[in-house]
Amino acid sequence: MEEVIDLKKLYKILRKRIYLILSLTIVTIGITASLSYFVITPIYQAQTQILVNQKVNDQEGYAQAQQLETDLQLINTYNVIIKSPAILNKVIDKLDLNITTEMLAEQLIVSSESNSKVVNIKVLDTDSEKAVTISNTVATVFKEEIPKLMSVDNINILSVAKISKDASPVKPNKLLNIVMGAVIGFVISVGFALLLEFLDTTIKTESDIEDLALPVMGLVGAFPTEKNNKSRKARRT
Repeated sequence: MEEVIDLKKLYKILRKRIYLILSLTIVTIGITASLSYFVITPIYQAQTQILVNQKVNDQEGYAQAQQLETDLQLINTYNVIIKSPAILNKVIDKLDLNITTEMLAEQLIVSSESNSKVVNIKVLDTDSEKAVTISNTVATVFKEEIPKLMSVDNINILSVAKISKDASPVKPNKLLNIVMGAVIGFVISVGFALLLEFLDTTIKTESDIEDLALPVMGLVGAFPTEKNNKSRKARRT
C-alpha cells in the first residue's frame, strides 16, 4: 500500500513539474546537438587489408598446414611491427607528415579476426583523403620492409582504401549523442524536480498537514475581497 501511495506522490510531483522537466530535457538535447554538429571535429576512417600468405610450391599437405599455422602465429607479431617506429617513421618521411610516430600510432587501429590471415589497417583522421593516403602508405611500407625485418615474404595487399567524395565521419555519432543527451537531460531534470519538491517545506493543502501526522482542528474559508463586497451590496440595493 505504501509503495502505491509513494508512486502516486511521485506521479503528482512529476506532473506538477512537467514543464520544468521538458524544458531542461529540450535544453540538454539542444546543447548535445550543437556540440555534435558544430563543435566536435568529425573523424573519418579509411581501411586497407593485407593478406599474410607465404607463397608455396608443390608442398605436401602437412607442410602446407604447418606453413598456415606459422602465418597465423606471425600475425600478432605483424600487428606490433605495423605500429612500430621502423614502419611509421618511413611513412611519415614518405608523406612528409608533421606529426610524431606516437601521434601516428594513435591514429592506427590494427586488428585481425581469430584464425584469419587478413590484417585490417584502419586510420582515423579529420581529413578523409588523408586517412586513405596514410592507410595505403602504411600497408605499402610494411610490405616493403617486412622482408628486411624478418626475412619473410608473405605479405600481399588484399584491398586498398579508396577516396570517396561522400565519405561519412565515424565520429561523432550524432544521433547517438542526441539520444544520450535526451536521456541524461531527462534524468537530471527529474532529479532536480524531486529535489525542489523535497526542499519545499511550506504547507499548502490539508494533505500536507496530514502527512505530518498532525490533527486538523479546522479550516479557514476564503476572505471576501473588496470587489466581491461591492458586488454584494449592489445586488442588495
